[in-house]
Amino acid sequence: MSRLPLQTPMLLRTSSRVRQVNASGPARALYCTTLLVLPLAACRPHDFPQYPADYREYVYVTNGGSNTVSVYDVVNVRLDREIQVGQDPVAVTASPTRNEVYVVNKGPASGTGSVSVIDAEKNRVAVNIRVGSEPVALALNPDGTRAYVANSASNSISVIDLKSRRELAVLGAGEQPVALRVSPDDKTLAIANRKGNSVSLIDPATGMLRAFFSGCPGAGDIAILPDSSKVFVACTEGHQIMAIALARTAAHPAEPDRVEALLDVGRGPVELALKPDGGEIFVSNSLSDSVSEIYNTTNEVGDTYVIGEDPVSGLVSRDNALLYVANQRSQYVTVYSIEDGKRVGAVHVGDGPAAMAFSAAGHLLFVVDSRSGDVAVARTHFTSSPGAGAQLMQYPLFTLLPAGRDPNAIADKAFRVS
Repeated sequence: MSRLPLQTPMLLRTSSRVRQVNASGPARALYCTTLLVLPLAACRPHDFPQYPADYREYVYVTNGGSNTVSVYDVVNVRLDREIQVGQDPVAVTASPTRNEVYVVNKGPASGTGSVSVIDAEKNRVAVNIRVGSEPVALALNPDGTRAYVANSASNSISVIDLKSRRELAVLGAGEQPVALRVSPDDKTLAIANRKGNSVSLIDPATGMLRAFFSGCPGAGDIAILPDSSKVFVACTEGHQIMAIALARTAAHPAEPDRVEALLDVGRGPVELALKPDGGEIFVSNSLSDSVSEIYNTTNEVGDTYVIGEDPVSGLVSRDNALLYVANQRSQYVTVYSIEDGKRVGAVHVGDGPAAMAFSAAGHLLFVVDSRSGDVAVARTHFTSSPGAGAQLMQYPLFTLLPAGRDPNAIADKAFRVS
């Protein structure tokens, strides 16, 4: 696979905003037949899932500047409501087992932060749980019973019991923890310490530090393989990814946690997108305008591809075929074919795309536009032929929905009501 030259997508768009459209019933039909700013000739009712009456699905977007969460009804593709949460919400995570969504509120500078627990069935805040100073990230254990919160200004991790909704313990971390993940086997809590340029590994059962590795400048995003064998950490102030093999206590002789490799990628790697099958990781290199492909079993960097202006977030489709990349210094999400090793399309969204989430069925892509303050909704299963001279397929924007001030993070939650 060869490096691709940077080319500007040539997409049709007649205005910087597309009006909000309710995508259900008559409104959907009207949208398909009369909206002329986008090429929707192939819009068909069966392109949308047929939901049962008891099905609910919402997308939650944190708005740091307005201290709110915007809630979007995925079934009807519309803004449902805004929920007041704590000060400066910066992260949001949906429970895999409970009808709850957790919002990390950074709070005032050097002050106490909090986690807002949203009841997804009622879409209201059930409780606010105080944590440490300037929390910025949250990770859940596999069964959704515990949450771990990275308190960046207090160099600590808050452990929350989600059943009793209270802080159980506070664990020590390195300097300025900013990202954390729990392994699928629930045996490792991996923490990236940005100012400490380090990675901490903690045993969740005991809360004890198991291993500590330095040498990762600006340690940031984390990915853990589905088989819990490796941790990958983005060294955001450099140009490398740290690959850590996790301990195998059942091996003979037992193998400890160890750094396997420092993998050279582009400059400013800020985000890791793991394929659902766990075979590869795609690294968004914000300062190189590129994406690097890592083969997880061999710790090899396959190649680095020019992708767009300031890529900050990547998302792989559930069939492992396509990588969607949000390019924050632009108005585009790039669509990259993993098998072909090239860019195949782009979506013209709002200004400053920064975070993304698929709907549960995978037919819609929600994109947080950090500068224009809205959420773009794109269809993932519709493409049109490129126009004359166009380099990429045109993925039409479905609609733009309003958000609060400074939207920054996103999560999807689908469930059935009794």
